[in-house]
Amino acid sequence: MEILKRLQLTSHLKPKPTDEANLRFGDIYSDHMFLMDYFAGQWRAPRIEPFGPLLMSPAAMVLHYSQTIFEGLKCYRHPDGRLALFRPRDNFKRLNSSAARMSIPLLDEPFLLEALKELLKIDGSWTPSHPGSALYIRPFVIATEAHLGVRPAAEYLFMIITGPVGPYYKEGFAPIKIYVESHYTRSAPGGLGAVKAGASYASSLLATEKAAQKGFTQLLWLDSVHHRYIEEVGSMNMFFVLDGRIVTSPLAGGTILPGLTRASVLTVAEKLGIPAEERLIDIDELITAQETGRLTEAFGSGTAAVISPVGLLSYQDHDYVVNNGQVGRITQTLYDELVSVQYGLKPDPYGWVEILG
Repeated sequence: MEILKRLQLTSHLKPKPTDEANLRFGDIYSDHMFLMDYFAGQWRAPRIEPFGPLLMSPAAMVLHYSQTIFEGLKCYRHPDGRLALFRPRDNFKRLNSSAARMSIPLLDEPFLLEALKELLKIDGSWTPSHPGSALYIRPFVIATEAHLGVRPAAEYLFMIITGPVGPYYKEGFAPIKIYVESHYTRSAPGGLGAVKAGASYASSLLATEKAAQKGFTQLLWLDSVHHRYIEEVGSMNMFFVLDGRIVTSPLAGGTILPGLTRASVLTVAEKLGIPAEERLIDIDELITAQETGRLTEAFGSGTAAVISPVGLLSYQDHDYVVNNGQVGRITQTLYDELVSVQYGLKPDPYGWVEILG
């Protein structure tokens, strides 16, 4: 398949933001987008067009049955001005994993990476250079067939859009307050917990909104069967430092998203000699560990925030302060290592960074 069937450049370039220090997350979009259609059993017509609205039928199946998946990754500007992607091949691999679970036709992963690079040749200049900022990249698939009946669609649209972003949380790299959710659940065994599907995130909105009304930045999900075992924190994977050892929940149950930043944290920890393990974490064990001083740090990890320290956990009307509400040593070390590699501040010993020519 040719990389592009059609290239249409906009005749009206948008002004780029000048205040990079105050970029918000997800509000600004670059000039162009990549599109590709699936019909008659094949992905077809790859193209780049000016960023703009989509035309689809009110009966498009995505609007009724939520058959849609997405990914999120970033393009970073290095000190020498070059642009770099962080683990993009793993993002497209996970996109196909989500596609398989949602009965969406698989995509050619190497082709998607080349398509992204073509888009960045045009819109890469939107990548900001201010520390902590990046060009956010959103690949996604939606079911576009006009049909009102529950079955996998026969027609889809794959797209990539981009836009400059600052820190995901307004606090930046600072401890956040977490509410432990003991009623609502994010995912169940056999469900969509390990899939980046729109429906997975829609199901979390009500509980997240209620937590925000109580003054919390995010909420910590417990398992849907026992309401005891730690799962994710908001849209991030969760880590705790217990007795000097990093502990995170296992992926084997299929209820937790296999985060690429999560995998990166575990790899970096091994390289730096920080003990780490994946095991079930009981909320009662966690509270006891905090009360006895065994819990010394907590943080979430994800593409948007990279690493987000947690300074307070609220569970059953009690607040439990972690590390005096300060960023912990291990959390800081892991954050510094990951960010330094992503932004080209130090060599990449892991083979994760792809420099754009």
